[in-house]
Amino acid sequence: MTRRLRGVEFFLGTHQPGWLGWVTVPLFVSDRRLRKYRRLPRAAARWALDSGGFTELHTHGSWDHGPTPAAYVASVRRYRDEIGHLAWAAPQDWMCEPWIVAKTGLTVTEHLRRTVENYLRLRDLAPDLPFLPVVQGWRRYDYLTCAELYARAGVDLSAVPVVGLGSVCRRQASGEAAAIVDALHSVGVGRLHGFGIKVLGLRRYGQRLTSADSMAWSIAARYRPPLHGCAHATCANCARFALAWRRDVVGSIPSHEPLTLFDREAVR
Repeated sequence: MTRRLRGVEFFLGTHQPGWLGWVTVPLFVSDRRLRKYRRLPRAAARWALDSGGFTELHTHGSWDHGPTPAAYVASVRRYRDEIGHLAWAAPQDWMCEPWIVAKTGLTVTEHLRRTVENYLRLRDLAPDLPFLPVVQGWRRYDYLTCAELYARAGVDLSAVPVVGLGSVCRRQASGEAAAIVDALHSVGVGRLHGFGIKVLGLRRYGQRLTSADSMAWSIAARYRPPLHGCAHATCANCARFALAWRRDVVGSIPSHEPLTLFDREAVR
């Protein structure tokens, strides 16, 4: 079984939804993968749902080709009921990396507005489902502006279980990302989930997060030989490699850092 310790909850990203049925560490799975399944597995542990927003905006420049909010709500309700153990679901938010903003043709301000608007819409459609508010932005000011938009809409980010921190994964080890985390803490947004935060970011500001996820193991596996005993050409889809990578991430956190991750997992 998985033992949860004091500190950040680390969700292992996977594009193999079948792992939900037997991997006993927290998983992070995309709706883009799950919605293709007629028969869903029963989860062996807590997991969280990615809406697939980065891929949607990077590919199409909008959410027009993705599910409507009502359709997304129906999918999330199905996952909650049939898979179980759903910790939370990300909204259909709007990332603010410059290359994504260039793809959509909109402003960062409009991305912030649409992110908040979508969360409100999902919450109104399904107040029973655990949708996660996400603060988006690129500069520190943008994130504070996004938090203010939530406040104006009547959403108290200090009162929700966890708030997503978007558009930081590609600068996750930078001082800029750490400054954004600190700025949000200063306005009362303290329980943050870092999307795509890897070991360098965890070392720098992991103690300031409630949870994080990463799927960096799959990219790493493409450039390494398969594990001994694996018959596939690469371990890019390999649970053995993913769990070993996760153990390495946990073990690489210096003991003097004020951060404790899940330090033991088992697979049945």
